[in-house]
Amino acid sequence: MTTRPDGGGPAANPRPEPAPRPDPVPPPPTGAGAATTPQVIALVDDDRNILTTVSIALQAEGFATRVYYDGAAALPALIDNPPDLVVCDIKMPRMDGFDLLHRLREKSDLPVIFLTSKDDEADEAAGLAMGADDYIAKPFSQRLLIARIRAILRRGEVARRAALRPPDEPGDALPDVIRRGRLAMDPARHQVEWAGQPVSLTVTEFLILEALAMRPGVVRSRSSLMDAAYQDDVFVDDRTIDSHIKRLRGKFRLVDGQFSAIETLYGAGYSFTDP
Repeated sequence: MTTRPDGGGPAANPRPEPAPRPDPVPPPPTGAGAATTPQVIALVDDDRNILTTVSIALQAEGFATRVYYDGAAALPALIDNPPDLVVCDIKMPRMDGFDLLHRLREKSDLPVIFLTSKDDEADEAAGLAMGADDYIAKPFSQRLLIARIRAILRRGEVARRAALRPPDEPGDALPDVIRRGRLAMDPARHQVEWAGQPVSLTVTEFLILEALAMRPGVVRSRSSLMDAAYQDDVFVDDRTIDSHIKRLRGKFRLVDGQFSAIETLYGAGYSFTDP
């Protein structure tokens, strides 16, 4: 028994304060207001500064990110718990980007963008031949990288919906295959053929060629090709478009040494013609 401090008699034993209850967690929203699960982008690079800055930029755009510091650490995670897309450096310790892509392609068709300091057409051709989806050289614009990520994810989603839809079930109409002479372009599946032979293009190259092929014989200015290939207000200069045209021609000449369907009108732009 305790005595009140004022001497007025016994005081009741004090009761302990109840533990604070956590704020109630609201149930997840349903219906039109429900939040969608963010798409996951895996970043594989031994440069921690790049991992940090790109991860922050992607998260600001609504993506979730996972980061790995080399290919050997990334490989089992990418196979066991695949993300929606991988952005991968080429030059890394323990397992470089080419080796990582090769091992991934043995078990997965996960979209891969190479992000590398090497600006070498041979590296690009090798990466695309192994199954990479795009190739962006450092230093790079984060807006450009995000635009390419969105473009690849959009095309992959269209192709998946088309593959899963029963033949007799109506759905959104897929873009028609573009046929111009020996050229065949399938926008939904990001596939290109020349005289029946496949040609591997990056997303940027595909969009430039598509813009030219949609209006054969019409000269497209460099600025209009920039608008077609670089969305989200990404700035590039004229030389970037010229470099893409050079690479496009080079890739088609690997399957046809006489390829000349992309013509240059000096001072005006480019056109596509294949009778």
